[in-house]
Amino acid sequence: MSNKTIDYYNQNADSFVQGTVSVDFKETQDKFLKLLTGKKVLDFGCGSGRDTKYFLESGFDVTATDGSEELCKSASTYTGIQVKHMLFQDLNEVDCYDGIWACSSILHLPKDELKIVIKKMSGVLKPNGIIYTSFKYGNFEGERNRRFFTDFTLEVFKDFISDVKDIVIEEYWITRDVRPGREEEKWLNLILRKKTS
Repeated sequence: MSNKTIDYYNQNADSFVQGTVSVDFKETQDKFLKLLTGKKVLDFGCGSGRDTKYFLESGFDVTATDGSEELCKSASTYTGIQVKHMLFQDLNEVDCYDGIWACSSILHLPKDELKIVIKKMSGVLKPNGIIYTSFKYGNFEGERNRRFFTDFTLEVFKDFISDVKDIVIEEYWITRDVRPGREEEKWLNLILRKKTS
């Protein structure tokens, strides 16, 4: 993630938290949790901590990370657990999570870095583990609103991960933004699964 993007979140942490922490995301959260075969979850780029808190309250063992120190502080206070300050590229565990929740987070990586990070995400998943991730729907890659974004259509994303051999797209759906005033923005939501062999 570019320093500019992290700087944006550090400088705008309070307004970002206020705009996201109370958004009702239960339908997607529950879809993710029902697909898990175990209790260990990585909230990868947890932002406000909204989803970490929901997963903890649902009885899951959650590790939460974010690249913004200010968001880590806010999310730690909100969730009651220590949120780890970490860049996506620094993920390096092996076979330890049943699921990775990467909601509107890894979309801040340029495609060359994103490919490396998705391979790392696959490496930290247990066999048959799942990833939920989401991207703004489209073909844009570059800076927008003082942050870097990589957008995807389904077709482009399919092609993009075709050489990540142990990850398959299990499900996808397109939604409108749930934040007030943002309803015209579309999102590509994806469930990816790590193959068992």
